[in-house]
Amino acid sequence: TVGARNQPDFMAVIRKQQTQRKTSRWFLLLSRYQTLSLCFCAAAALLAYRRFTTMQSVRAAAASPMVPQSYKLLQKTKLSHDSYLLRYEIQGRKLLGLAPAIPTCIKVDYPGGVNEKTGQPKVLSKSYSPVSHPNTEGTFDLIVKAYPNRPGGGVGKYICDMKEGDSIRATLKKQRIMHGSALVEQRWKHVGLVAGGTGIAPLLQIARILLESNGETKIHLLFINHTEDDILCRAMIDSLAKQHANQFTVHYSVTNQQDAPTNFLQGRGDVSMVQKALPKPTDPNVMVFVCGRDGFVAHWAGPVARAPSENGKKGPKIQGPLLGVLADSGFSADQVFKY
Repeated sequence: TVGARNQPDFMAVIRKQQTQRKTSRWFLLLSRYQTLSLCFCAAAALLAYRRFTTMQSVRAAAASPMVPQSYKLLQKTKLSHDSYLLRYEIQGRKLLGLAPAIPTCIKVDYPGGVNEKTGQPKVLSKSYSPVSHPNTEGTFDLIVKAYPNRPGGGVGKYICDMKEGDSIRATLKKQRIMHGSALVEQRWKHVGLVAGGTGIAPLLQIARILLESNGETKIHLLFINHTEDDILCRAMIDSLAKQHANQFTVHYSVTNQQDAPTNFLQGRGDVSMVQKALPKPTDPNVMVFVCGRDGFVAHWAGPVARAPSENGKKGPKIQGPLLGVLADSGFSADQVFKY
């Protein structure tokens, strides 16, 4: 009996070993579960981070004016039988451009265009300069003329046919360098603005920048149209002239109206008109901007030229030699900019 009590209890040993194996198995399973949980959490965190950074990139792109985006039409005001003042909403940022005192210009896309040469569908685009000051927050204003549809054209009519609540798709264009700089503030003592028709838009924007810059630049606007009824934004222009009577002078000229007001000039422009309405070329630190259709610009300052083509594409626009009325009036090329 004593010998039997001293014999090992094999069943107890076996049960102990089985318990240890089960415990080890549970610890192994728990360890694997924890590892999988950590991997899952890490993967979820990585996915969430990627989604966050992607959304941030999308938001940044949407807020950047240098990528195509939508601008909703908030207000539509008829200026003439075929021209409108259109106010658009800016979303995702405060300003339309990159700086509050540099002139802005956007390129508007027209998806229903037609290639002028082939007659095939083509997305067309046209550039428009706001008449609002670049420092305006939340909105910007365009003047758009609804020229009749034609192959290679029709952008203006497409825009003017839109209703309030509709949106254009547009991209901010690169800053325009004007004789070495995109800035217009604090550069000249005398500025002449020669506008034809809708060419008033970028020049009115320049006038606003200069008038609100607290500078002393004397501004002379010469605005040429067919008739008095064709004068765009006249109330806005006259209001600015009244507010800044010592700084902003305005002359209107008509080319096809004999019964125009007596204080109007007559004709498309000549040396005598320059002498009446614009600063003198001998004035210190003078600059004259010209903007209008190609023929108008050529008449006043010579045609805008193009640099040699690159990769089969049109070369960039360049000023070209100074010709026309301003050259005949004694201005030099560094005193004129064809906008």
